[in-house]
Amino acid sequence: MHLISSSRRPRPRALALPAVLLALVLGATACGGNDSAGGDSPPGKDSAGGTAKTAAGPHVTVTPATGKDGVDPGATVKVTVADGTLGAVTVTPKGKASDGVDPVPVTGTLDPAAGTWTSDRTMTPGTSYTVTVTAAAASGGKSTTTSTFTTAAAAKVNGVTPTPLNNAVVGVGLPVSLAFDVPVTDRAAVEKALTLTTTPAVKGSWGWLTDPLTGVQRVDWRPDAYWPTGTQVTLTAKLSGIDTGGGHFLRRDIHDTFRIGTARISYADLAAHTLRVTENGRTVKTFKISAGSADFPTWNGKMVVMTKQSKVRMTSASVGIATDKDAADFYDEDVNNAVRITSSGTFVHAAPWNDRWMGKQNKSHGCIGMSDPDAKWFFDRATRGDLVIASGSSRAVVDKGNGYGDWNLSADQWHALSALA
Repeated sequence: MHLISSSRRPRPRALALPAVLLALVLGATACGGNDSAGGDSPPGKDSAGGTAKTAAGPHVTVTPATGKDGVDPGATVKVTVADGTLGAVTVTPKGKASDGVDPVPVTGTLDPAAGTWTSDRTMTPGTSYTVTVTAAAASGGKSTTTSTFTTAAAAKVNGVTPTPLNNAVVGVGLPVSLAFDVPVTDRAAVEKALTLTTTPAVKGSWGWLTDPLTGVQRVDWRPDAYWPTGTQVTLTAKLSGIDTGGGHFLRRDIHDTFRIGTARISYADLAAHTLRVTENGRTVKTFKISAGSADFPTWNGKMVVMTKQSKVRMTSASVGIATDKDAADFYDEDVNNAVRITSSGTFVHAAPWNDRWMGKQNKSHGCIGMSDPDAKWFFDRATRGDLVIASGSSRAVVDKGNGYGDWNLSADQWHALSALA
């Protein structure tokens, strides 16, 4: 028997790996990456012939974070991207808000580098929003990202009433007016959300005022001079989600358009007891009137037609003159063809009980009285926004907030009432 030295033992043969297993092993160590859309990026070669690192796909970040509840309606929605550029970004409400209001979509702007999108408005309280983002990688791959969040419901709300209403034709003196249920403390926030466009261009300003009788606060847009006839006006008020102060949120946007009609301006000479009506600069009628007596004089100044009613019950008690039926100044009358020009109760109306005083003496309790046929003519022509300018009274000029007394201020005085002045 021949002995074999251990140093001369034959080496074992290497085992051959199955092709599939070999591929898996090699694949586990290969250079490569996935873009955010899930596609594989093939390896490239650098200038030295080695394998270059493939750029990662776009990575999108949305703020507020997805799934977040109780988001402040005034919070900014921000979308950023790394390793790519942003395409379309939408922030869309789902269904109605928790209080039944139709919520608003959120608009925003993309920076020049297409790396950041930032919202430019507030959101409706109590609303579920979905953010949808498209982005592109430098390599050409694209991704779509969605994110959802919910805004906090409004514990307290504020309401707003616009004037004029959509598609109205109004007189040359009517301001654009937004009256609030609760006084606004953050006036700048509200005013920044208001946009007014006119055709042709008209210069003017927003101004804040309060009705001295009712306490209602308004923000009005008044031109520097009376509206030109034929002007088209569009108001866009992005108010939904604005905290007007103390947690009182506005919940609705407003979009109104209207047109300026005939330039009808009436001049009441309270000393001469006449009312001269002009249309587009031409006198069309002059009436005899009987206005407020020395004890109850009519306001001086520029007043604007607010409303008109074919019949109005007027009482001395409603304006604090007399409540006792036996008092000399007590009255309780159904008045015909009444055109209101102040919120404190000044009207142009029929006053047949003063017919003998028309054109001679002022015998009313502050209104401008006319004969039945004259009042009917005036009533039929009167349009919201027409001007009535009174002079010759012993009374002060009507307050800027009493009705639409805006025109009793100069343009410079009016501009100073803007929260952004």
